[in-house]
Amino acid sequence: MTFREATVADLPGIVRLLADDPLGSTRETPGDTIPDEYFTAFTAIQNDPNNTVLVAEVAGEVAGTLQLTFIPGLTYTGGERAQIEGVRVAASQRGAGIGQDMINFAIAQARARGCRLVQLTTDRQRPAAIRFYQKLGFHPSHMGMKYHLTDS
Repeated sequence: MTFREATVADLPGIVRLLADDPLGSTRETPGDTIPDEYFTAFTAIQNDPNNTVLVAEVAGEVAGTLQLTFIPGLTYTGGERAQIEGVRVAASQRGAGIGQDMINFAIAQARARGCRLVQLTTDRQRPAAIRFYQKLGFHPSHMGMKYHLTDS
């Protein structure tokens, strides 16, 4: 398994991964041809030095993905934090340690950058994901809230 920054060629596969669960299937639009909005967002991520999309590759195939964002802040004495989002592992690869390795890789990136903490959110409807993150040392310290600006 190798980790690398995603390329635009990976985008349809990444979107398929994001859509491959009950929640993602309601909000993502996978397919061989994906909406332009994904390309716009991916380009913005690529052009932002505080953002990256990583993929885990197994035997030449994208087996997992996550987005890692570095957020400067005034709290923690002006400490930077890392935000992990959009973590997905291909259904055929789940249970093989890819998710754990991806999270550990992201934590190592945050540590190397001098971040004070790593944070993530997961939906309460994903109890297996909650157990997974807790096993890796994440603690449910806050209650996340969202305000959706659109219905789509």
